[in-house]
Formats: sequence, C-alpha cells, structure tokens
Amino acid sequence: MNVLVVDDFATMRKIVRNVLKQIGIESVVEAENGKMALDVLKREEIDLIISDWIMPEMTGIDFLKACKSDDGIKNIPFLMVTAEAQKGCIMEAIKSGVDNYIVKPFTPDKLQAAIEKAKARIGK
Repeated sequence: MNVLVVDDFATMRKIVRNVLKQIGIESVVEAENGKMALDVLKREEIDLIISDWIMPEMTGIDFLKACKSDDGIKNIPFLMVTAEAQKGCIMEAIKSGVDNYIVKPFTPDKLQAAIEKAKARIGK
C-alpha cells in the first residue's frame, strides 16, 4: 500500500508516517501542499491520501475537490486530518467526497481505525 501524506508541517508528516509504520505501512510519499500532491499523483501509484486542510498554495479542501473531479484518481480513499473542527468545514468535506475526517490532535488509534476502514474499502 502506497500512502500520500500531504501537510505543510513537516512534524505532522513525520507523526503520520510513524503511525503508518506502526501498522505496517512503509511506503509513504510526502507533499507540502495540494499543488505538490497533485504532481505526485501524476507520477506515483497511490492507494490512500491523508491530507491536512490548512496549507499554502492549495488548501486540503481544494485538493480534495481536484482529486474527486479527476476520473483517474477520484476513487483513491481520502482522509482529511486537520485542526478545522467547525461543522461547516466538516460538512463541506463530506459533500466534496472525503472518506473520513479526523480532527487534530488525534490519537494513533483513531488514525489507524480510519486507515483500516479505508484499506477494507479498497481491498488492501
């Protein structure tokens, strides 16, 4: 399983990478924002996207919308991991096709449960 982790904060990418490693996922690609992540998706085979919302260049919600409007990548499970806890933001993400929404700070168990659910959906 190849996971794309998108967050402008390097420490958060490292935390997510460590949780992934704990559950046996070693293949991780990182991007600092949605724009860079779209470039990664053009050249890499990605099975799961974990993205922040608040990022420069291209926000997570714009990245989510771009992914879901592209037939080549719209079926990749998309987890939003963000500090945005407002109901309106959560509803916008759900309407835009997010598979799961996790509010920071999160526990490794919560992220693992969301990843396992995504893995089951794609049969990985």
